Amino acid sequence: SRECVMSTNQYDVLVLGAGASGLMTAYMAAQRGRKVVVVEKANKVGKKILMSGGGKCNFTNLYVEPSNFISHNPHFVISALTRYTNWDFIGMVCEYGIEYEERKHGQLFTLKGAKEILAMLLSECEKTGLVDIKTNCEVKAITALDEQGFQIATTLGYFEAESVVIASGGLSIPTLGGSGIGYEIAKQFGHHVYPTRAGLVPFTFSDSFKEVTTRLSGNAVDATLSNDLNAFTEALLFTHRGLSGPSSLQLSNYWDVGQSFKIDFLPSVDLHDHLKVKKHSQPKALLRTLLGEHFPKSVVVELQNLIWPELAETAIGQLSDEKLEHIATRLHAFEVKPSGTEGYRTAEVTLGGVDTTEVSSKTMESKKQKGLYFVGEILDVTGHLGGFNFQWAWSSAHAASEYV
Repeated sequence: SRECVMSTNQYDVLVLGAGASGLMTAYMAAQRGRKVVVVEKANKVGKKILMSGGGKCNFTNLYVEPSNFISHNPHFVISALTRYTNWDFIGMVCEYGIEYEERKHGQLFTLKGAKEILAMLLSECEKTGLVDIKTNCEVKAITALDEQGFQIATTLGYFEAESVVIASGGLSIPTLGGSGIGYEIAKQFGHHVYPTRAGLVPFTFSDSFKEVTTRLSGNAVDATLSNDLNAFTEALLFTHRGLSGPSSLQLSNYWDVGQSFKIDFLPSVDLHDHLKVKKHSQPKALLRTLLGEHFPKSVVVELQNLIWPELAETAIGQLSDEKLEHIATRLHAFEVKPSGTEGYRTAEVTLGGVDTTEVSSKTMESKKQKGLYFVGEILDVTGHLGGFNFQWAWSSAHAASEYV
């Protein structure tokens, strides 16, 4: 009978998206006795979890601070991060016997692969006996019902739920199932959505500097990348399209088209003093020989072509202090202007999103529509590289799960 069909599709909570924040919300809500359905457009759950951190899943960081997150409303993250911390998640990882390692800057990675984190979340969902997960299930429309709750039309039929949690992520890596559906739903219910753009993404160039990066493709140096908003000192990787590596990915969150930034190729050395000393101790040496102590040979040759080509064969003893100072300054603040980034195709996160001033920082519930919640990357909250986006997924999911 029709009654029977309707009742099978009635839930307390519908979660849109089976990624990190969606699965976390689902199992924690179910632990409170809520009947949950998770709908996922892709053919498998947790695709982005599985490929994160080169397949090793940088699941959180030892040092989580509100300053690790970018938002138009920076205080928004504090409540959720305080109530479900990195240590809470690490505790669960330990309970499951998942082995992990600390890498530089407090980043925590699994030793045996991201599949262990996904398996843990799915196991928690299963233990409750209250979570249904539907893959290949695309949401077509959401309607708020008069009395309370929502009707959700999907490719697998209609669902009704008292609460709807948008955990659909951003626009990054569309091949993994990311889409703009969450933003559309937010706008449908009157939410302001900040313009989105690719974050944690490599830079591309179209000027002569691109030829330099192509020739140096595969080389890495430790450098500081900086603009007026921020500075990051980490590995800089040259690619056949431009610049990548952690320092580039980090700065991309603070960069927009048309802007330039500076590269300090030797952040740990005061090059001006260093060269003045060398001028007296090794006057016959060439600059490229001296800098060869700090860089791969191919990198030195390219820097020479860019900064002191006309002095390439001049011994350092023959160079004026002014000239040395000029070269040192250029090496410490070499200005480049990318033409763009590699975009959502390779971006790890999406900047912008649902305006958090219209969402409760305590519950993640919309201030515009009762019963509608937003968690994870859909919100205008973007973490730095290093496990912070996962921690936001866990913390925001926990906040919502207590109220859905």
